[in-house]
Amino acid sequence: MKTHSLEENIRHQRELLTGLLGEAMHVLALRCSEFITDRTRLESLLDEALPGLSYCKYLYVLDADGVQLTDNITAQGHDASHHGRNRMDRPYMQGIIGSTDFKLSEAYISRNKKRPSLTAIQVIRDHAGQRIGFLGADYDLRELPLTGGMYQEPDTWRQIKGDPAIRSGIFLHQRADSAMDRQLDQVLPIMSELIIEHGVYHGKLHFSSSRGTIWHVDDPFVYRLLDIGQLTDPNTCLAYPRRPYHPRAVVPPGDVAPVFEMFRTLRFADENVYLRAGSLNIVNGMVGLNFSCDGSHYMRWDEFLERNTEFWFGTLNK
Repeated sequence: MKTHSLEENIRHQRELLTGLLGEAMHVLALRCSEFITDRTRLESLLDEALPGLSYCKYLYVLDADGVQLTDNITAQGHDASHHGRNRMDRPYMQGIIGSTDFKLSEAYISRNKKRPSLTAIQVIRDHAGQRIGFLGADYDLRELPLTGGMYQEPDTWRQIKGDPAIRSGIFLHQRADSAMDRQLDQVLPIMSELIIEHGVYHGKLHFSSSRGTIWHVDDPFVYRLLDIGQLTDPNTCLAYPRRPYHPRAVVPPGDVAPVFEMFRTLRFADENVYLRAGSLNIVNGMVGLNFSCDGSHYMRWDEFLERNTEFWFGTLNK
């Protein structure tokens, strides 16, 4: 299945919304141009038009300088508190003059409700083509229709650098053995068993703080914290029911243990640059890594297993 970047997904949503709003705003602006100096008639037009502008929260008209000529027209009635307000410095007014007659703003946080919002602005022109005002329509993002599918996270390798202060001092300290470091022969098989046989689809080991976090298919909205005692006790598996290996898993069961064994390798390969935490999600197939230099990496499990220590420590020292 083809995946799109987050930016591509947002652009697609905006294109669909522009198609939904653009023509209706243009027609209403033509009607408003006839009564630009008549506040009462303008507000009457907006009252009539509001039901036809699906999901619109506020509708209003500004003069050519961005000063509001009407009340805010809402489904609940008129809000006169915004009459006379100068909106020219608001984010949705930027770039509208001289570039286009219709603009769907970037999402912004509304000044009053503090919610993610969008504003559609349509230039109002007279018969001679001169700009005489603006028609504005505000939308609350939570009330807009879903115009596309869920954004799909890419599975390409991503490296994210962390705190520069930590990176600059990386060679001033060395790894100290944690309780988990000393008991990995118990920890790694138990974590693998929980994933392969007991319904855990996402598991993370925090080597430096000797704890684990797991997400279970029977209760996927809640994570569970395992301390070092639980991570080294095989009886912990009895607390989680046996479940078939998840049908959506892309990681073969035989690759689960090798992933965690590779975590062990990265933990002990270097005394200055070492793995602090590692995670595996068998459904999206992604491995997450956090190193002592505060750098984080995300990559597919099969790509992860193909890499050797030279790759990792050459990358981390760049």
